[in-house]
Amino acid sequence: MKNKTQPSCILGIVALLFLGSCSEGKSQVQPTPVVSLEEQIRTKFTAEVLPPATSNCFSGAYYRKAVSSKDFWIGIGGTVVLPTLTYDLTRENPNKLGTYLDNASIYLGGTSDDQETDIGMTWEVIKDANGNVSRERKAFRPFLRRTGHKSGQTLLYKNAPATSDYYWYPGETIAISIELVEDKKLKFIVEGAGKKYEEIFEVDGYQKGFMANYKRVNAIDQVSNEGKPVQSTTAKVTGAKWLDVYLLRTVNSHIVKAPMHTKRFTDMQCPAKSHFVISSSGDSAESIDIYGTR
Repeated sequence: MKNKTQPSCILGIVALLFLGSCSEGKSQVQPTPVVSLEEQIRTKFTAEVLPPATSNCFSGAYYRKAVSSKDFWIGIGGTVVLPTLTYDLTRENPNKLGTYLDNASIYLGGTSDDQETDIGMTWEVIKDANGNVSRERKAFRPFLRRTGHKSGQTLLYKNAPATSDYYWYPGETIAISIELVEDKKLKFIVEGAGKKYEEIFEVDGYQKGFMANYKRVNAIDQVSNEGKPVQSTTAKVTGAKWLDVYLLRTVNSHIVKAPMHTKRFTDMQCPAKSHFVISSSGDSAESIDIYGTR
């Protein structure tokens, strides 16, 4: 007589197969890896907002801007070798003989609650030891600019005092930073070559609970040309080197410096890439030369 498999045996076998497959499936589920804070600082924070791929240029100057996402950043800083400006001698300023219609600047800044800041270094006139103001621009001097704010705070532009303590020159290396140290107050520091300038700048739009973006900019500025198409010039600004750039963020009640690498900024080369020679290295280092006409 032929053996017959009992129904109960068949059910038992099916149950074992089912349980085995479930067990195997569970063993394939991998836990979410824990990313250390050090790795997040280096690459991307868990809740970090990434910047847009592109952004519209604003007319009026030749400039390279690296701008962060709009996120809970509280500042930006870096180390930079100051560049050399070569003038287009045909573009002398008719309203200020001895100066030209092109100028160099290298600066930080940002936008918070629709208030924009530009804070850094611009090529400027100086006073000599006798108090005489030079006719031509001779040194980089710190400057601070803010737009107006809906609070009623008015726009403002100012320079550091015209003293030799605050003059820097092409080829010198400086550390430069702005940091939101308390609501409505940015601390600006520039230091290098045995000199230091520091100021608390009042900016109503900047507060700890506000999302903001921060930027670094290298530019050939053009006198009285804001909002207009760039003017043709053979001026050039060469030799600028950002040795490192970082964004500031509060994590677990501590302020950390996050490298401003290429995934953390929108690359803007305005009005066109043909005016720039850029070389990158490391996490955030970059050399930038700007040419009006190449």
